[in-house]
Amino acid sequence: MNHLLRGNAWKYGDNVDTDVIIPARYLNTLNAAELAQHCMEDIDKTFAKEVHSNDVIIAGENFGCGSSREHAPIAIKASGVSIVVAKSFARIFFRNAINIGLPILEHPTFADECSKGDVVEVDLSEGVLRNVTLGKEYKCSAFPKEIQNLIQQGGLINYTKNKLGV
Repeated sequence: MNHLLRGNAWKYGDNVDTDVIIPARYLNTLNAAELAQHCMEDIDKTFAKEVHSNDVIIAGENFGCGSSREHAPIAIKASGVSIVVAKSFARIFFRNAINIGLPILEHPTFADECSKGDVVEVDLSEGVLRNVTLGKEYKCSAFPKEIQNLIQQGGLINYTKNKLGV
C-alpha cells in the first residue's frame, strides 16, 4: 500500500449501512471478487461497474452502521477503492476495515466539500486530505505508525503472521 493515495471520489451521505454496502443476499460467500461485483448496488447501481482501482469513497456520518459483517469492508477493498473518508464510522466497521487492511480516515467537513468525480489525494502517513479538483487541503489525525504498518501489510492476519515469522 502506498502512503499517498489518489483517485476519483464516489460520494455518499450519512448512515450508509452494511446492508447497502453489500446486500445480505450475497453473504453466502467470502470470495472478495464476487463481493466486489455487488458492492453498493442497492444505493448505486453504477458503482461496481464503474469504480476504478484507487478510487475513494467519501461519506457523511456513521458510515458502515448496521450489521457487524466483515463482508462490507472486504467488498469495498476488493472493488479497488483505496480508502474511505467519512465524517465518522460505525465502530465495528472501523475495526473491521483496519483488520482487513482497508484504510479509513475521518474528517468533519471534507465530505461536505467533495463531489462525485472530484480527484482526491490522501497522504496516510501525514493525515492530509486534498481535493485536487478544488485545490483545497485538509488536515486530519493520521493513524499511529503501528496501525499504519498493520494496514500496509494488508490487515491483522498478515501483520500477525509477519510479526510471528510464519
